[in-house]
Amino acid sequence: AVVLSAQATDVSVNKATRTLFQVAPTPKAMIALGVEGVASHIRTIGLWQTKARNVVALCTELEEKHAGQVPRDREALEALPGVGRKTANVVLNVAFGDSTMAVDTHIFRLGNRTGLAPGRTPREVEDGLLKRIPPERLRDSHHWLILHGRYVCKARRPECWRCVAAAWCKYRDKTPGPEMAA
Repeated sequence: AVVLSAQATDVSVNKATRTLFQVAPTPKAMIALGVEGVASHIRTIGLWQTKARNVVALCTELEEKHAGQVPRDREALEALPGVGRKTANVVLNVAFGDSTMAVDTHIFRLGNRTGLAPGRTPREVEDGLLKRIPPERLRDSHHWLILHGRYVCKARRPECWRCVAAAWCKYRDKTPGPEMAA
């Protein structure tokens, strides 16, 4: 599912994968379904044509090179079609319990807006966060930061009055609370 998440919401991915995974729960089943079959389930997701091809190619490589199993190391993950650093970090964090930081749009915005880990690229933000977050908090902080970015430090009209880090945040255009704006 994480391979389908680029340029898509969790809601749209979850809706599409609910039916897709019912008919194709394994890499072999996904290969048998084929590109058109996969595409028919994910048409509501952005970039669905490319993603359908990548899913089938990824499943083919999983079967041919990894005995149908998701590899546990970054290099092997990133060699799979449609898998970049962010996706590899999500898999390593969620599936294997590694302490990684997958920088999505929310974490990228948070790192830069707050000054916690400024950077021009997701990798720079990731490296900055890895230096600042204690190792024992790293695994869970990925999820906390995503949720904070999604629901509090939003791209448009962040709810700064709700932010626990507002006093330290470097963001200049802090939004006032609803009672202040009225």
